[in-house]
Amino acid sequence: MEGRKVPNSSEEVVADSVEPQLFAFGTFVLDMQRGALMREGRRVAIGHKGLLLLHALVRAPMQVVSKSALMEAAWPAAIVEESNLSVQIAALRKMLGSQPEGSEWIATVPRAGYRFAGRVNSLHPAPDAPPALPGSPADPGRPSIAVLPFANLSSDKQQSYLVDGITEDVITALTRFRWFRVIGRNSSFVYKHRSVSAKQVGRDLDVDYVLEGSVRRSGGRLRVSTQLVETSCASQVWAERYDLEMEEAFAVQDAIAERVAGAIEPELLKTASFPAASRHTGNLTAWEIVRQGTWYFHQVGQQTHLMARELFREACRLDPELAEAHLWLGRVSAGIVAYGWSEHPSDDIREGLDAALVAVRLDEKNPYTHYALAICSAYANAPEQAVLAAERAIEISPSFALGHLVLGMAELFRGNASGAIASLEHGLMLNANDPQNFVWLNFLALAHLFGGDGSSALAAAVKAQKVRPSWRPVQETLACCYAAAGRLAEARSSRALTSEMENASGDALGPLRQRNPHWQERLAGLLQQVPGDPLPTPQSS
Repeated sequence: MEGRKVPNSSEEVVADSVEPQLFAFGTFVLDMQRGALMREGRRVAIGHKGLLLLHALVRAPMQVVSKSALMEAAWPAAIVEESNLSVQIAALRKMLGSQPEGSEWIATVPRAGYRFAGRVNSLHPAPDAPPALPGSPADPGRPSIAVLPFANLSSDKQQSYLVDGITEDVITALTRFRWFRVIGRNSSFVYKHRSVSAKQVGRDLDVDYVLEGSVRRSGGRLRVSTQLVETSCASQVWAERYDLEMEEAFAVQDAIAERVAGAIEPELLKTASFPAASRHTGNLTAWEIVRQGTWYFHQVGQQTHLMARELFREACRLDPELAEAHLWLGRVSAGIVAYGWSEHPSDDIREGLDAALVAVRLDEKNPYTHYALAICSAYANAPEQAVLAAERAIEISPSFALGHLVLGMAELFRGNASGAIASLEHGLMLNANDPQNFVWLNFLALAHLFGGDGSSALAAAVKAQKVRPSWRPVQETLACCYAAAGRLAEARSSRALTSEMENASGDALGPLRQRNPHWQERLAGLLQQVPGDPLPTPQSS
């Protein structure tokens, strides 16, 4: 069907001067103030488009709501296919099930539109009803976090201003990330000087995670300890201690906030990536399928990446307007190519690039969409576009670790080794706990090697090997770094390990080799210094 522009009018759906916010029907309650659909007191997983369509229908029960009015409600002033509406209505019907007497809640009126066929009680919220907290049912689906006031462990109690400032800056830094919701400062600071468990905070604020911390100042040094706790089971997800020189208080606060935000984000992605979808009894939404796919993605294996790609493809089919589905399809496509797991690299990276471009169009202010475009552009041999996309991601979120990392990679691919180092090091500092850091450490080792700093190159390559010793490019880079340092015995050992590994069909360094043949010659020359059997040449992606 040909796409058409939705008219900018609400047609039959006309709001009252004071719009009802609660709609009760059957065992359901639609709470538009909180942006949630509840069934028997429990939140139901429903996508944003589905929520808007259901609202438009229950506002006018037993009345026909035209397709154009519904499309305007869910896709205001956008050009969309009418099939998108059909898909969303079908998903709503499946989720709501049947009315007690067996009929459907949503009836089709041929050539006219749809009608909500059940009885609806429209209610206004109580005048003193508290506003919905960020991360509560008002923001269904995304993980939520509260940052408790950090404890002042200094002997000087006048340092409370510094401790409170650090807490507030951490809150501000975390709000730049769109994968989780952050409780506001005023709600968190009600717990100042109170001893309260993470479980209690979780119940009080309806959050999934609590960040706790303490600050001790001794002369010109600060020690900051932090831990992230999952509130449902009070288990520690992540903890770290920072020992810092204090030369200027506000600069220190900014540095801590950036480091904490960057370190927490990948942990939240890993722990929140496999939600109720794995335990779901049916009616998986596109959003849930994306979450399931991200769980497979973070396992970093050929089969898990391929499974993740299929899930992201399915999510894109179910909800073409879901930016997260497209950006993850872009990310996994780039990963499959980069790790050498693609049988058709050019086709796979084209699919990823197309998906990333759609993601940027759907959610231009999300740094992850620009990251997906950057990583796909890099492996599509377009590092200049990758640099621009990475810079845009960082503009949106200065503490976005992946933005800095992919910027360094893109600079390296286009031949700027010295310019790549600072971005890669900054991203790795922010992203210390990411399971895929062996890739970025390998790029950092090469950037140092080509930049003339052999000792730093070797240090980065050793770190990469510790994270993923079974990845062939890491062993190849390590052998080259040992050779450059004149440590031929170690180089021979790394080369022997490389020769025992399967030569992948793709090449993680393909774009770098293609655009910088002099660097490829340098690597080949270093390997020639190492005694051993000749190594097979990686295929270019």
